Amino acid sequence: MATRSRDDREAKRRIRQMEAKRALRQEQGNRRKRDNTIAIGAGGAAVVLAVVLQLTVFSSNPTEAEFAAAEAGLSSPSASPAASNSADVPSPDTAAGKTFTGELALNGGAVGIELNGTAAPQAAAVFKSLSDAGYYNGKFCHRLTTSETFGLLQCGATDENGTDDPNYRWGPLENAPADNKYPAGTIAVARTGNDAYGNGHQFFIVYKDTTIPADTAGGYSVVGKVTSGLDVVTKIAAAGLKSGENPNDGAPVAPVTIDSFSLK
Repeated sequence: MATRSRDDREAKRRIRQMEAKRALRQEQGNRRKRDNTIAIGAGGAAVVLAVVLQLTVFSSNPTEAEFAAAEAGLSSPSASPAASNSADVPSPDTAAGKTFTGELALNGGAVGIELNGTAAPQAAAVFKSLSDAGYYNGKFCHRLTTSETFGLLQCGATDENGTDDPNYRWGPLENAPADNKYPAGTIAVARTGNDAYGNGHQFFIVYKDTTIPADTAGGYSVVGKVTSGLDVVTKIAAAGLKSGENPNDGAPVAPVTIDSFSLK
């Protein structure tokens, strides 16, 4: 009986610890919702500290499955399912070998775009499907970075906080640059960190030559390029950011919406 009591006390102690860590993890997740879809490329002590926290704090927090397993008295949860695409993600065959051209209208300004279905067939298929369905009309470009070597506008969120549908996920990574360099005019796919199947609806437009370090999953899928109207994005960047904790990474000072996104 004494052994069983000790076991019960230990199990309850572990559950209390994991519950506290889960609450911390949820709070941190909410705070990082806007900008967790692409790694920050700027250097400096703040970035080093963020990486350390990512590795030492976030990775130690339990997942929901681990917490449920502890409550049930199990030693560990069942294995995670293999990486796969959501059911409504189109086949890459619909874009393989094709080039799609079109226009992205931001706050009334026209940006000409071209998507490469040869280099990134899955990504091109996704964005062609979503644009055909009118998904992007009225969506937000919620994130802007303005540091000297890290300039991009991230788009496709359902609100100004960067929200995306967690049930729409796909991969794999395609056409990611081996040298981590993304030239001005690059259109690439935003994703959750360290997850090659963490792509969703969001994408980013690079408006100045940018270096984005790869994470454990790799780089970011380059799906296409801007063919005209990059100045529309540079003007948005020149207007600056809303005041916040990071002077080079946050929401554009004025809301940026997608008026339309068409491809043919």
